Amino acid sequence: MSMTITEKILARASGKRNVKAGDIVTAEVDLAMIQDALGPIVYKQFRELGVLLWDREKVFPVIDHSCLPGSMENAGTVHETVKFAEDYQIPNLYNMQGVSHQIIVEEGKILPGQVAVGTDSHTCTYGALGAFSTGIGSTEMCAVLVQGRLWFKVPETMKIHVTGVLPEHVMSKDVILKLLSQIGANGATYKALEFTGDTIENMSMDSRFTICNMAIEAGAKNGIIRPDEKTEEYLKSCGIKEADFSELYSDTDAEYESCIEINAAELAPQVAVPYSPANSVDVTEVEGTKLDQIIIGACTNGRLEDIQAAAEIIGGRKIPHAFKCFIVPASNKVYAKASEKGYLQTLAEAGCIIVNPGCGGCGIQMPMIAGERCLGTHNRNFKGRMGSPDSMVYLGSPETAAASALTGRITDPRCI
Repeated sequence: MSMTITEKILARASGKRNVKAGDIVTAEVDLAMIQDALGPIVYKQFRELGVLLWDREKVFPVIDHSCLPGSMENAGTVHETVKFAEDYQIPNLYNMQGVSHQIIVEEGKILPGQVAVGTDSHTCTYGALGAFSTGIGSTEMCAVLVQGRLWFKVPETMKIHVTGVLPEHVMSKDVILKLLSQIGANGATYKALEFTGDTIENMSMDSRFTICNMAIEAGAKNGIIRPDEKTEEYLKSCGIKEADFSELYSDTDAEYESCIEINAAELAPQVAVPYSPANSVDVTEVEGTKLDQIIIGACTNGRLEDIQAAAEIIGGRKIPHAFKCFIVPASNKVYAKASEKGYLQTLAEAGCIIVNPGCGGCGIQMPMIAGERCLGTHNRNFKGRMGSPDSMVYLGSPETAAASALTGRITDPRCI
């Protein structure tokens, strides 16, 4: 029986030879990530059960939302997270070291073919490594902590076939924003988005993480990319010497729900206008829109290549006086590397505000008042996402954000 890569992973995790879309399976979980926003709920539920923890080596509590804690409530959340890790002797606690999703992949904690769940919808990021990864709720996570497994309905798979060479100043963020504009915010509800084609194959791992990170913005259960030599090299850089993914591919005659073709060569930089990531248009349609702040970072675009792209555009220039341009590296490791290479110095000298790694770049620490506008590289621009419900958030690539930081208005990076 022919299967997609997602079907193969769920078949193996559930001890079955074959599965098909629509089947209900109970899959063994390889990694359970708990971020601090929902963590206290999970911990309270689990403690009340009075049972043993399934596998402390596979549980990853991460403090990234309350980072830095700006209130007593945040400080309490940090305390509860640390206390849970101590009480249950969990070795993999990450306390304000960066965004959970970046930490998981750069530490080599998830491998191709594995099943990962997390109490954050953007857990789908790990699909760039060829894993089945998806976000779950607090009650589901409590069940995983008890049993180490969870039931899933095997999703139908949509193939997203991207071909051609990306034009200059067009990034992977523009590819996923374009796709969202084509299929809509509910266009892939409970489906797997499998990204294929030479454009995807030629992308760096950082770019692939961006693509899979935003699969959830179409309602997808997971995003996934077949692992290849680049995946292997990335894992080696994370200290993983061997990872067997020889059988991790979709069969040539696997059944897909649909196939969408995207010609990368025809893409222009994209901007998602309020209030949905699916409201993407060519940057030329909104060029000149006045902005109050820029955010370059988050689990979507806070990686080294993103900060490098911003530094290369902004380098040697100054952003407008008193204009806010926040740079939020996705992790301490990214921060250190960007500092070593001089990118942070370049951005700081231009007038950017360098912020500690964490989830602050999604608006938690950078709220706006009514009427203000932000262009950010994060993944969501819902109403009220960043402070006042009467503020407006636009989404774009690091290059578009950097170009816009130089002018204080939405700016086409091809014109800088």
